[in-house]
Amino acid sequence: MALLLAALSGLIFGLGLLLSGMTNPAKVQGFLDLGGAWDPSLGLVMVGAIAVAAVAFARARGRSRAWTGVAMEIPQRKTLDKGLIVGGLLFGTGWGLAGFCPGPALVALSSGMVEAWIFVPAMLLGMFLPDGLFKPRP
Repeated sequence: MALLLAALSGLIFGLGLLLSGMTNPAKVQGFLDLGGAWDPSLGLVMVGAIAVAAVAFARARGRSRAWTGVAMEIPQRKTLDKGLIVGGLLFGTGWGLAGFCPGPALVALSSGMVEAWIFVPAMLLGMFLPDGLFKPRP
């Protein structure tokens, strides 16, 4: 049942990304182009996503288990550290240059978009390389 709910959630999320145009790198870069032909539609998608997430997180805070029976694990950490700031800056830079963030990149990958086939391996390298380089070894 949990696998079915995860697949259904992923399908709905992917369809939302496709319908909103967020798998199109030009749409993302248009949002970030404040000095040119600015496209505010990504901001509207973000506001909608934040609203949905706010309701979901508010309901989740009162629960110890998810609908699937899995224990709820909501992050409690509220501090900023160097790793979070540097990671955010790198993520934002890559997002602005490529026009993809992970979710839309995976949806674009499944649609056969050539740019996504270049971006996703680079994204995975960027996700896993720091663990190999910076994690303390026993």
